[in-house]
Amino acid sequence: MARLLLFGGKGGVGKTTTSTSTALGLAESGLKVLLVSSDPAHSTSDSLGVSLGPEPTPVEGIDGLYGLELDPEVKVSNMLPMVSQSLSGPMAGFLGQEAMDEIGDMKNDMNSSEMLLPGLDEAMAFDELLKHLENPHWDVVVFDTAPTGHTLRFLALPEIIETWADRIIRMHRVTGGIRSILFGKKEGDAMKDELYKFRRRVLHVRRILSNPELTSFTLVTIPEKMGVNETVRAHKALKEFNLPVTGCVINRMTPDLDHDFVRRRRTMEKRYIEELQEKLPELTFGEVELMESDVHGFDKLRQLYAHLHQESMIEQGLGPHKIGLGLQVHRGMWREGRDAWVHLPGIDRDDLSLRSEAGTLLLGVNGREHAIEHEHPVKASQVKAKLDDDVLHLEFPEMTSLD
Repeated sequence: MARLLLFGGKGGVGKTTTSTSTALGLAESGLKVLLVSSDPAHSTSDSLGVSLGPEPTPVEGIDGLYGLELDPEVKVSNMLPMVSQSLSGPMAGFLGQEAMDEIGDMKNDMNSSEMLLPGLDEAMAFDELLKHLENPHWDVVVFDTAPTGHTLRFLALPEIIETWADRIIRMHRVTGGIRSILFGKKEGDAMKDELYKFRRRVLHVRRILSNPELTSFTLVTIPEKMGVNETVRAHKALKEFNLPVTGCVINRMTPDLDHDFVRRRRTMEKRYIEELQEKLPELTFGEVELMESDVHGFDKLRQLYAHLHQESMIEQGLGPHKIGLGLQVHRGMWREGRDAWVHLPGIDRDDLSLRSEAGTLLLGVNGREHAIEHEHPVKASQVKAKLDDDVLHLEFPEMTSLD
């Protein structure tokens, strides 16, 4: 499972350059990195000079670095397409008035609240992020979040989705008997199973976001009064979501030059920085001076990474590997010969599965399957698997026949 590094703050403070430089530097250190953006301004694409879409796109010139932009226009109807069948069609005529009234109340309530919440359109985007986090192909997912207000709404989605799924499940229970008559027990059970599976993924998201073994949030700000106030408020709100906030980058510091205006400006900024450090003493701070040109292009991004992370070296093995800003990363998977170790912190044993198809080993994490590549075709029954201390050890057999 990938390490999730989130970078957030108010608009225009340098979140994109900070997150993009971190992703680029980690990729050049030998990790497989996915840079994800939820910012509708497409700043990440501009920073990299690559047009990003809803699928991982390789960044030409940087081995191991991919990027994608989450699509906020995903329709809620794609989440549970079978739900509409339970609220229309011939089934309505067979239900008692009391049941129909309750269903109508639920449906109207959802349409006027959860179903129309802008954040609900981002629910599938959140689920998409989870899909990549669970994929052992990635070592690190760097999330360049939208401005703070949007980020907090985005982070509130697990509770919204859970409430929404609970209501749909209640509706399924109300209509369960007649569904079995009209559509068959198999179809009704399939819908219920899908709902419970989705809710399990939601709960898994919450575990990931609050697990310091998996997630770190770095605040990004500028040395001004509004920046300080916004950062303190954001820190408080993020802690209410139990997110591990570990660091803060202060961008656009005035350089230390011999000029009266510059000295006065720098003195003022130092006061704001000291105020921020006093209010958030548990954070690791990084300061970045205002540069003579915009941070665009690989060379500038490399310079910023070296400044923030001291050109951290990533050793062999799963990790943890320490980098700057109080951050540490893990590899999602490490291979040596016939052995593979998959990093799965916080995973429940019941949420794992292992099977093979056409000689390919498929690792299931929370209902999603990921191919574990091997040089030879293999059956799941030939692979020894042991989960110990958040690490799944897979021992592949020597080359054998699948017959």
